[in-house]
Parts: sequence; structure tokens; C-alpha cells
Amino acid sequence: MDISVEDIGKNARRAGRALALLGTAEKNRALEILAKAILDNSSFIQKENSKDIEAGKKNGLTDAMLDRLRLDTKGIEGMAKGIREIIALPDPVGRVYDEAVRPNGLKIHKVRVPIGVFGIIYESRPNVTADASALCIKSGNAVVLRGGSEAFNSNLAIVSVLSKALAEAGLPSEAIQFIATTDRDAVLKMLKLDKYIDVIIPRGGPGLIKFVSENSTIPVVKHDAGVCSVYVDEGAEFETARNIAVNSKTQRPGVCNAAEKLIVHSAWLANLPMLLDALSEKGVEIRGDSRVCELYAKAKPATEESWSKEYLSLIISVKVVDSMEEAVEHIEEYGSHHTDSIVTPSVERGEMFAKSVDSSAVMVNASTRFNDGGELGLGAEMGISTQKLHVRGPMGLEELTTYKYVAVGEGHVRS
Repeated sequence: MDISVEDIGKNARRAGRALALLGTAEKNRALEILAKAILDNSSFIQKENSKDIEAGKKNGLTDAMLDRLRLDTKGIEGMAKGIREIIALPDPVGRVYDEAVRPNGLKIHKVRVPIGVFGIIYESRPNVTADASALCIKSGNAVVLRGGSEAFNSNLAIVSVLSKALAEAGLPSEAIQFIATTDRDAVLKMLKLDKYIDVIIPRGGPGLIKFVSENSTIPVVKHDAGVCSVYVDEGAEFETARNIAVNSKTQRPGVCNAAEKLIVHSAWLANLPMLLDALSEKGVEIRGDSRVCELYAKAKPATEESWSKEYLSLIISVKVVDSMEEAVEHIEEYGSHHTDSIVTPSVERGEMFAKSVDSSAVMVNASTRFNDGGELGLGAEMGISTQKLHVRGPMGLEELTTYKYVAVGEGHVRS
């Protein structure tokens, strides 16, 4: 490495302090320069990305992993578009709220402030490099990035473009840094930099999440597995159920908010073969419980592992239940608290499902694919937290800030 991991942390901390002092106009101007730089360097980024794609094919990466890794012209335009969407979002930094005056005349308020320095450890998806960097700049934070070896060239190219653009904008280039090594020891060193990095966000498979959680001395916000379900309730309208189930599973099967389980109320069984045909026509492999296998000849028997498996491919596990309560219990037992959806004509049952399911997002008569920062109006996201503290669901700008109390007195002293 040209620079030690500890020096990267020190430089990020220094850059973060400088960013925290910037106003919204300065940050937005810098982001516009970043977006333009991404587009101007599209050919260079694609050239470096092609190296990763070729290596990935040789190393046997799955189609889902290659899909996450690939950056074509549309993908690069999407990165620039995502940065410009962040420019248009309200800046949470400096927002004053919960103002009060104490009986002694002391004026109290809270104010939104940047957290400081984020560390992002992620696999595949080089677009995360641009999204995370832009979100951190807008929220006044520095970021230390450590991408997976499968996207090494892509990430290095994007960071080099963004760092140069930051300098052009008059901001410290150290606000976006990349640990340019595939040595796993560098990750261990990064996870111990609690003096300089405030939050670690791991984005990847269960192995990465487990490794980071067990080795970090820095608070971790987990972007955990997406074992998402679509539950078709009794009385659900067939076309609505079909469209939601097919979209949730097949619109982009290699992402965390794609459905991995289909749960169907037994009162709806007469419609199930047609729904499974619609999935099968899209190339989806059906793995079902005993009732599903009896009803649908193409279904393969599900195993215990099937219910908690994040396939990230065209496979779905299908279960029949006799009540909504049983569906909720199944989701609680085998789901990952990411995203779950109900298809129902009943407002009351939709509300009950939303109250009962303990996930970061619950969809009522909508695809699981909507649990996404852009779709929920947050712009690009840092990740989707499946835990409850300090943030849950898509991590947008506000979720990258904290607050401090400010007390304003007139020579007040405590008696």
C-alpha cells in the first residue's frame, strides 16, 4: 500500500472536520462537479470495469454477481443521475428543532450535524462507490471505502475520478478514500480505527456481515441478507397477486429487496397453479412445501434451508398457510427483517400485517422492490439497515447525521 490504513483514517477525520463547516451551496456545487466527472470519464470507468467482468467470468462468479458488478453506459449515467438527485434533496445538516426555553431563561435546541467518518466495506456493485461518496459529501461526512476484490479495478477508477473532482471543487480530496488493496488484513486494521472512523457499514453476503460484526471495535450498521416474502392473503385479486409476486421475484432477482419466498393462504389455493405458471414462464424454479408439490407438478420439494435462503437468482420457495398469523410466524422465524409484502383486498388485514411483521419495510399491495432509497424519495442510499439502532431501512441523508444539544445562556451558572 502507498499509504497505511491508519493514515487513511487520520486523513479522513481531518477532511470530515472541514466538510462539516461547509454550507449547502458549496456541497451541491462540488457534487455537480463530481457528477460531470463521472460522465466525462465514462470510457475510462467502463474500460476498468471490463477487466473485473472478465476476471469474474474466469473465477466463476454467478450471473447475479456479474449483474451487480457490470457498469455499462446506462449504469454510469445512473451514477451521475443519482448524484444529481442528491443535490436536489434537502440538506439535513444545520436543521434546528426541539427548541425550548428553561424556567431559568436558558435557551435549548437540537441541531443536525454530520456523524463524521463512515467506513464502507462492500462486495460487487461498484455503483456503491459513487452513491456512498455523494451521500457522505452532501451530509458533511468523510468516507473510507473498501470494496471487494471482484470490483477492484472499477472501484479504484471511480474513486480516482471522484477524488480529482473534489480537489477541482476546492474540497479536501481525502474526504473520499479507497483502501487500495485486496489484502484482508487491511480490513482488520480498518475495523480497529475507532479513533478515526465513527460507523462501519458492511454490504455483502452473510460471511462478510459476520466477519465485520465479530471483528469491529467501531459501531456497525448491518446491511444484512434480504430474505423477503410476498404473502398472498385470502380473497386477493389474482392479477394483483400475480403482478406483485412476479415483479418482486423477477424484476431484478440479484438484489436484496427481491422476493425469495411466496406464502399463500390456503383459501387462495385454486389460483396458485396459475401464479406459479406465471413465475415459471419467467424462468423461476419453484421449491414448495408438501401442499405445493401435490398441487404443482413442476415444484421441487423445499428443505428446511429453503425458507431462510437468500437465492439472489430465479428460485423461489413457496409455502401454504391457513392464516395470516401463521404467515407472520413463518416470516418471523425464517425472514431477515428486510422487506415483506402482503396482497390483500382488506384495509384492516393490510394494517394488521404491517403492525405484526417486524421488518425494515412492509409493503401493502406493492412489490418488495420498492424498499429502495430512490423509490422511497431518499435519493441514493448508503444501504438498507435491517437492525433497529440507530437507523432502520434505507440510509439516506438524514440517517447519515446525528444531533447535538446547544444551550444558549446570558452568563448562566448552575446553582
